[in-house]
Formats: sequence, structure tokens, C-alpha cells
Amino acid sequence: MTQTDPAQLFSVFNEIGIIEQLTRTILEAHLPEGLIAPHFTVLNHLTRVRDGQTPMDMARAFQVPKTSLTHTLTGLEKKGLIEMRPNPDDGRSKCVWLTEAGKALRAQVIQGMAPEFVRLSQDMNLETLLGILPVLQELRIALDAARDQAPVASGI
Repeated sequence: MTQTDPAQLFSVFNEIGIIEQLTRTILEAHLPEGLIAPHFTVLNHLTRVRDGQTPMDMARAFQVPKTSLTHTLTGLEKKGLIEMRPNPDDGRSKCVWLTEAGKALRAQVIQGMAPEFVRLSQDMNLETLLGILPVLQELRIALDAARDQAPVASGI
């Protein structure tokens, strides 16, 4: 393995961060009134990973305080996009489940973004764009595995 320049790695993550900001703007333009990216992220997570997680498990996955996630879940529940059910393994907690409306909304938002994806595929080589998916997945898996081993950030 060759010695890596931290500035080069930072540039990679900086580009990913900018891409996240730009795609968040596109996403939020396609969300119904009153929903923001964190709401969609929960719907997407429950679809991609699995239904029936506890809010605490989800807060850990998103690396946010449980109170922040609870606020997001409350908004989704009021809109009928998720439901909270008793946790069969622990009567003191609940589990989060997507409703049919939540599944439909996620699909509708993704479909609504189709023109943006078509435009992007015209501006870029689609094969190249899709070719980075395995690298991004590998990076996500590595970062996810390292999450619990990371030192606690110090206040600066």
C-alpha cells in the first residue's frame, strides 16, 4: 500500500459532501410540502435496510441524537407515512414500520426525480457514473464498520 496524502483523501470526501448538498437540494424540491430530506432519509432507510427498527437503532445508524430522530419520526407518523408499534422484544420501546403511504411516497419522489436523472445521464457518461457505485458502496461499508471504533470528537 502506498503512503496516502491526507489532503487527497480530504478532497475525495469534500467532493462527496458537495454532491450530497447538491442532491439534497434536488431531493427537497421533489418532496411534498412539509417534508424535508431527513424525513425522506428515514423512509429510504426503512426500505433499504429493513422495517421494524427501534428509534434508538435508527438514531445510531444516522448518528443523530435520539431526540432529533424522535422529532422526525413524529412528523412522519402524523402524515401517516410510518407507524410506531410496540417492540415485541422489549415492552418499553417501539419499532418503526413504513405504511403503504410511506412506501408509495418514497417511490413517487424517486419517480419525480427521473427528469433530473435523465438530464444527468445526458451530461455524463452513464457507464462511468454507474461504475462508481461499487466503490461508493465499499466506502460506505468501511465507514459504517469504523463508526463504532472512531474516537469521540473533541470540542474545538
